Amino acid sequence: MKTNEHIDDKKIPVKGELYTLSNLISFSRALIPIPIIALHQAAGEEATIAIAVLVAYAFFSDYLDGWAARKFNQISEFGKVMDPLADKITAGIMFMYMVWLGLIPLWFLLFLILRDGLILAGSLMIKRQRGKVAMSTISGKIAVNVLAAYGIVAFFFPGFELTILVLKWGTVTFMSLSFIRYVQRFIEIRQGAEFN
Repeated sequence: MKTNEHIDDKKIPVKGELYTLSNLISFSRALIPIPIIALHQAAGEEATIAIAVLVAYAFFSDYLDGWAARKFNQISEFGKVMDPLADKITAGIMFMYMVWLGLIPLWFLLFLILRDGLILAGSLMIKRQRGKVAMSTISGKIAVNVLAAYGIVAFFFPGFELTILVLKWGTVTFMSLSFIRYVQRFIEIRQGAEFN
């Protein structure tokens, strides 16, 4: 790859703004596990309508923050960090809670933490070398959606064992494939490719 080649479809203007609607939405998603767990414990570990509404908000806010950033021209360096970080915080806390409830195997949580930890370490290296972080990839977004589907079904419908099994291994597959893509992008960026 040529060092001046742009690895994203097109160059997107990125701002230095912090206080934007999209960043607020991302930040709110990172806080969602707190009321979900509190309500779940208060309800005797039963899923309620209020919990379902919060989970739905967490899921759709991942689209909403990106839409707001594009719609209002608010794509920012902070947002490029906060959006995937909010996903990782939300998933990490919820999956830890589900391991504690016995709904998710511990090995899966460790796999999730290892993958995300390596991606975070790579992002920090890129930030140090190039002065900015790379945006999330489409494959990463797909993996997060499959992960969310696995978590939602395991949390709300623990009796759907076959569906949970398929989603669990589907998640492992998509997260592994997206990790390979992140490694490829990491190498390309370290070699000098331009990126958003």
